[in-house]
Amino acid sequence: MRMLVLGAGLQGSACAFDLLQNPDVREVRLADLSVDHLAPFLAPYSGPRLIPTRVDVRAREAVLALMRQSDAVMSAIPYYFNFPLAELAVEAGVHFCDLGGNTEIVFQQKGLSAQAEAKGITIVPDCGLAPGMVNVLAQFGISQLDTVSAVRMFVGGLPQQPEPPLNYQIVYSLEGVLDYYTTLSWVLRGGKRQQVRALSERETVDFSGPVGQLEAFHTAGGLSTMPFRYEGKIASMEYKTLRYPGHAHIMEAIRDLGLLSLDPIDVKGAKVVPRDVVVSTIGPKLKKPEGRDLVALRVIVAGTKNGAPRTLSWELIDRYDERNGISAMMRTTGYSLSITGQMQVKGEIAPPGVHTPDECVPPKRYIDELAKRGIRIGSRDEGAGIPD
Repeated sequence: MRMLVLGAGLQGSACAFDLLQNPDVREVRLADLSVDHLAPFLAPYSGPRLIPTRVDVRAREAVLALMRQSDAVMSAIPYYFNFPLAELAVEAGVHFCDLGGNTEIVFQQKGLSAQAEAKGITIVPDCGLAPGMVNVLAQFGISQLDTVSAVRMFVGGLPQQPEPPLNYQIVYSLEGVLDYYTTLSWVLRGGKRQQVRALSERETVDFSGPVGQLEAFHTAGGLSTMPFRYEGKIASMEYKTLRYPGHAHIMEAIRDLGLLSLDPIDVKGAKVVPRDVVVSTIGPKLKKPEGRDLVALRVIVAGTKNGAPRTLSWELIDRYDERNGISAMMRTTGYSLSITGQMQVKGEIAPPGVHTPDECVPPKRYIDELAKRGIRIGSRDEGAGIPD
């Protein structure tokens, strides 16, 4: 397999690392504007299998040439590039998957389905952690029940040693986090789609061991297209982000004061974007080079089987990889991207066309592949309704 990874940041580097663990992958091109300083955990792989490649993803012909040399393309760059990149992948006739996170762009990509089908390739957007892993697990639960009344998904990337006042550390992109905190979130209520405010409807979620009590609140993107697929079929569906208690209250106040606005304001005669100030001010304080993170996940699907109440649930706690120096967020997100790309090349993602992970990823194989990487998802099967 010859694989192209676009983006040499945290998630792209983790994706490349995971690809390199498979001896059947004979070439990994890790492409970005700058590839001069690769992640330390990639250093042992320097050589003919790992090819750092300088490219601007806006350079159409250069990207198209790289795609034509590859069996699959994995995009770990900002979501707003994913539609034009998917178009290029269709033109090149190569499998493509990305981390997504923006449902409107996913629907644009779905418009390419007939073209992808004609080329015999698959395009899989939204295949990281959330959206991605949680959607595969939710669909796994839905497929096992006769009727489904409620689906609830929870995910959080958290520091193992939280520090006030926010009890948070940057585990991917602060700009991305702030987007989620300011964008309306799709949910299903009474079987109908509606949008709710980010950071709203906070509740307590308990995990065993040292993780303990967390708070959950609405953020956008985690459900991907599932509320559109299941409108009128499932009464309740929602996705919430997990943080340590108190985080959402502070961030809600910051947002409601206008400090996360993208509209420029006048400050002593100069135009200033409030969010740029926030990112520049708190961003350095939330970067913890020596910090160790964890990812907490829970997916609950409630309904009936053979006329009796059933609740199926999945739970994961993954922690920073001390041996390789890879964060839990990179493992759960970048490895998920890598697994999807490898499945595409092997023909395990079918049929050709554009599909979100819940529509096409074989859940048992996916869970098994994660387990091989030490990402172990526990499951429970209970004959009871969904917890309040």
